[in-house]
Amino acid sequence: MHVAVLFAGVLHAALLNQVSGLHTIVGQYGEAIEVPCNKGNVRPEEVFIAKWKYTNADGSTGDLLVKSQGMNTTLSDNADYHSRISLTRDLSLRISQAKLVDQKIFTCMVVIGADIFEHPVQVTVQKAPSVPTITNQAIEAEIGKLTTLGECSTQNAYPAANITWYKNGVPLTADQTAVKLTAAVHEDRATGLLSTSSKLEYAAVKGDLNAKFTCAIHHKSLTSDLLSGPVTFIINYPTENISLLVTPAGTIKEGDNVTLKCKADGNPPPTGYSFHIKGKKVTVEKSDTYTLMDVTRASSGEYKCSLVGNDTMAASRNIVVTYLDIALVTRGKVQKYVGDRFEAAMLVSASGEAQISWSKNNAKLNGAPRFDKLKYSDSGVYECVATMAGLVKKASFELAVQGPAEISRLTKRRSDDGMLKVLSCEALGSPKPTVQWSINGTNATESAFVEGKVIHRITISPTVNLTVNCTVTNSLGQDTQSIAVSTLFDEVTMDKQAEQAESSREQTRLVVGVMVGLLLAAVAVGLTYWLYLKKTREGSWKTGEKEDGTLEESKKLEVKQNQKAEV
Repeated sequence: MHVAVLFAGVLHAALLNQVSGLHTIVGQYGEAIEVPCNKGNVRPEEVFIAKWKYTNADGSTGDLLVKSQGMNTTLSDNADYHSRISLTRDLSLRISQAKLVDQKIFTCMVVIGADIFEHPVQVTVQKAPSVPTITNQAIEAEIGKLTTLGECSTQNAYPAANITWYKNGVPLTADQTAVKLTAAVHEDRATGLLSTSSKLEYAAVKGDLNAKFTCAIHHKSLTSDLLSGPVTFIINYPTENISLLVTPAGTIKEGDNVTLKCKADGNPPPTGYSFHIKGKKVTVEKSDTYTLMDVTRASSGEYKCSLVGNDTMAASRNIVVTYLDIALVTRGKVQKYVGDRFEAAMLVSASGEAQISWSKNNAKLNGAPRFDKLKYSDSGVYECVATMAGLVKKASFELAVQGPAEISRLTKRRSDDGMLKVLSCEALGSPKPTVQWSINGTNATESAFVEGKVIHRITISPTVNLTVNCTVTNSLGQDTQSIAVSTLFDEVTMDKQAEQAESSREQTRLVVGVMVGLLLAAVAVGLTYWLYLKKTREGSWKTGEKEDGTLEESKKLEVKQNQKAEV
């Protein structure tokens, strides 16, 4: 009673009442709200009396609690707050399990000394919305017709949430023609929380096939929007165009498999098509392809596909099958005689220009084989390769140049140690010639038979001078040649005689050379002297000297020369 009287007296007697500016805080629904007294700038030890009260939106007021210095807090009997409020050590008002009814002005009134201070605080309560969901989804939509695609909703928010629809991430704006949006907000009478829904009506276009529709929730309690999962709808529209695809798309060659694929722009697509193959219509069900196996040049032409039961809705493509054929007039094994004329002949049949190349025994040639006069070296396997647009054709023949056996060279030489004689017989011909000698020898060797040539060698040690015959034979002829072979002693003697004769000839050539040199020297001296005399006479005449003196000198010189000649 004493405290109440004192509080009333102070309240009515205070002359320096001060009211602080309005402060606002935001609380979250269902969580605790702490309302500070003078923004927390109060020293509890200086406060004689602290009191919390509230003011409703309609202006009605009510008390919540009072605390005097040194005494416990006294709570009011307010049914809404009696069990949910408390006073903190810094005199803040703590409200647990915040509700929407807590949105009001709470005032902290403190008595400090002889002064009374009031600190009102505006409290608002928010409730974040739930994650959006799309319900009442349509299964399919028609082109150009408004269809309810779905309804996006979010529950138990405060204040009410806003909803935006998106197509492929782009916001949809209502125009009442192609897009119509209908929003609704429903309040929970028990809690006052609000649920928001938005119905989307949409007129689809062809481009909406596989389009993803989503909705997003915007709310002041959220730092970012809440997004729904994407939904798609079946867009139905009739076929307006049809196309025919051909695989492979590039060059088609004989032997290829060609696939025809029919494609229509309607949705759902047709379940089957009719393919027109060389005047014959083939209908396929549950497929859009038809395959031509192992095509030939006869497969070239126009191909069509159409809708089943509607041949006017069709598409066509012209197919050209490339081909390449080659044929050699000369085939297999060709036998010709050495010296004959020969030219390979080939026929080419192709849908375009083919590239032709020739080779002999896998070695590239500059052109087709053509010979005015065949040689044994012209024998071999000739191959022609024709290419065009990925096609490759080959043909080959074997040319065998034949001729009678003949000896092209018969030679002799000493062995490397000088003790034996080595005889060589080189034979030409085809088939391969056989070689026989008229004498038995040792170390008989035979070279490989290449380009119609074989070389046969034997080693002998003759004790007397003799004549050796080499005979070569094949099925077309025979040839024999002889070579004189002397003993090693005679050959050495003949070599010495030849060396002596050569030495004598060298000496004779030397003597003759010396004599010729002397003769040429004498001629040179006489010519020089004659030139000197001539020059001397010309100089005397020019200077006016007497001819007598000159003649006398000449006579003296002639006498001296005659004396030398006599000696």
